[in-house]
Amino acid sequence: MWCRILTASLALLLVQENTFFSDALNNGLALTPPMGWMSWQRFRCIIDCDSYPDECISEKLFKTAADVIASEGYKDVGYEYVIIDDCWLEFQRDNITKELVPDRKRFPNGIKALADYVHSKGLKFGIYENYGTKTCEGYPGMIDHLELDAQTFAKWDVDYIKVDGCYADYRDYDTGYPEFGRLLNKTGRPMVYSCSWPVYQEIKGLTPNYEAMKEHCNLWRNWKDIQDSYESLRNITEYFAVNQSRIQPHAGPGHWNDADMLLIGNYGLSIDQSKTQMAIWAVIASPLIMSNDLKNIRPEFKEILLNKEVIAVNQDELGIQGLRKRFDDKIETWIRPIKPIVNGEHSYAIAWSSKRIDGAPFRVSAKLESLELNNANGYHVTDLFDKNRFVVDVLPQQNITVRVNPSGVVFYKFTPK
Repeated sequence: MWCRILTASLALLLVQENTFFSDALNNGLALTPPMGWMSWQRFRCIIDCDSYPDECISEKLFKTAADVIASEGYKDVGYEYVIIDDCWLEFQRDNITKELVPDRKRFPNGIKALADYVHSKGLKFGIYENYGTKTCEGYPGMIDHLELDAQTFAKWDVDYIKVDGCYADYRDYDTGYPEFGRLLNKTGRPMVYSCSWPVYQEIKGLTPNYEAMKEHCNLWRNWKDIQDSYESLRNITEYFAVNQSRIQPHAGPGHWNDADMLLIGNYGLSIDQSKTQMAIWAVIASPLIMSNDLKNIRPEFKEILLNKEVIAVNQDELGIQGLRKRFDDKIETWIRPIKPIVNGEHSYAIAWSSKRIDGAPFRVSAKLESLELNNANGYHVTDLFDKNRFVVDVLPQQNITVRVNPSGVVFYKFTPK
């Protein structure tokens, strides 16, 4: 472990000193899944600040997000990135320099000043662009300007860059995304690199080159945009389950499969469904990027987002993406090996997630050994959504029994005794 940390730190130091760069990313970042807040899911492309002054994509919106994250406990549990999504640009580049230009009315002080404000809160700043002729909403894209844009983001002190893939030939992604990653390295500024490389290929039924992605990107969106509904959440979790054998091996410290933003606190998910998203995102080691109205979020949703025990599963330093091990009677069993390791035996986080949408809580029972939990001394079981409440001590040949609410989840930690 210490060797891995030392290697990552050395790579980061070399990049910071601008003495070395390579075709691979080697930025030493995202050793655990990134955590933060992004504008898209909740605020989309609202640009009418006269009608919607508190919701439009503007300097004010991102300063407010930074203020809340820094002052209301989010920063304390690990949320650190404040990320602009699409619609922050003017429709034309600068006539002389060809640099990207932020909307002059909505970002009157420019992006560098906004980044400085976010940094002043002890947070990190992220931004969106698109590997294509235009962004998905029609603003200037990066093609033909890759090196200039990488330099511009570095000049603005950006810490995280999300690169979408609209208005481009998907066959060019295999060269375009690595090239931009190389150019980010070349700037000398460490920036988390979030790619949309595989999603457009997956949608067309192609098999993306995940080995190359692991080499060139810190995280990548695998599947379609999440929408503010339980149906969309179910579709994405099903994609991760059905395709886990080919995508799970590529996740780990510095490179993650990204299931998309957290919907928690918006309109489409109940409390139980919100817990389901938080638990499964923790098991599959997806980045925890909120997209909600932090200023007006209800306390019961905020409590889910600030759950330290669940976040600890997501941020587990072993970096092993969990798997769906069972799917019986519309109940999924998701399992992730985590720390602590006791006498050579992993601890485990297990989420029982119900895809039932009506009826009463459903009873599930299984022997631990059937779930591949075989520590001879048994396990100490705690409830991760109930302030780490003790549940039971159980041996591998004994049953664990839970009752799962419709569209809800039970999330336990099993620590070897």
